[in-house]
Amino acid sequence: MSDLNLRTRPQIVAITNQKGGVGKTTTAINLAAALVEQGGRVLVVDADPQGNASTGLGIFSGARRGTTYDLLLEGAPLESVVHPTRIDQLEIVPATTDLASADFQLVTNESRSFMLRNALNRHSAGAMGYDYVLIDCPPSLSLLTVNAMIAAHAVLIPLQSEYFALEGLSQLMLTIREIRQSANPGLRIEGVLLTMYDKRNNLAQQVERDARDTLGELVFDVVVPRNVRVSEAPSHALSVLQYDTNSRGSEAYRALAADLLARHSSPKPAQRVEA
Repeated sequence: MSDLNLRTRPQIVAITNQKGGVGKTTTAINLAAALVEQGGRVLVVDADPQGNASTGLGIFSGARRGTTYDLLLEGAPLESVVHPTRIDQLEIVPATTDLASADFQLVTNESRSFMLRNALNRHSAGAMGYDYVLIDCPPSLSLLTVNAMIAAHAVLIPLQSEYFALEGLSQLMLTIREIRQSANPGLRIEGVLLTMYDKRNNLAQQVERDARDTLGELVFDVVVPRNVRVSEAPSHALSVLQYDTNSRGSEAYRALAADLLARHSSPKPAQRVEA
């Protein structure tokens, strides 16, 4: 058990954006590794049927004996579907393509939007010693994503520093507002993280200006640079912190982890910013 003084253990953070290719899974893997490096115990819940977070943390398809599907739809105990990774104190509930049918199977269940929250509460992730649970959501506003946001304390939104980056974000903000009003009033926006940022690129700078003008303090000061080491690390089933610990990408995710830890260790409650 780490010595982190979090207000609520564990902090559950849904990492989501309905657009694909924005660095969502990359952020889940590398933020988890950075939080562990700074003294945390972390669980990643792979809620994306593509299972990229699972592969990126070294859990290949043949080794996924217990999965998020089993947790949500089969009532499997959390401890039975948690897999260790190559990083001590970092574990994962992996996903397989079976999860792609979850929306269809859940549609007739009266508790369909609360399955993940009920699973994490029932099996008490806090009792297993986790400081953070990071949920890697699919690139859509599906029932899986809604489950993640209802289970979470906060939402972290990766935003690619490219053209059309802000398109579709309004729908995500509207969904968050609706979930606050109906199912999870304590849900907050942890922040918007600019990813794949190239400071030499005028377009990236314009996207950053637009994001900060539109979203204000919701945008993290930290930006994740476009960095070849970040792109290469998943092919080796490693976080970028393991793959190249001194890379700019590693430094960015360490800074993001330090930001989260500083916020969550504060005795003052985090201010909720309306979407």
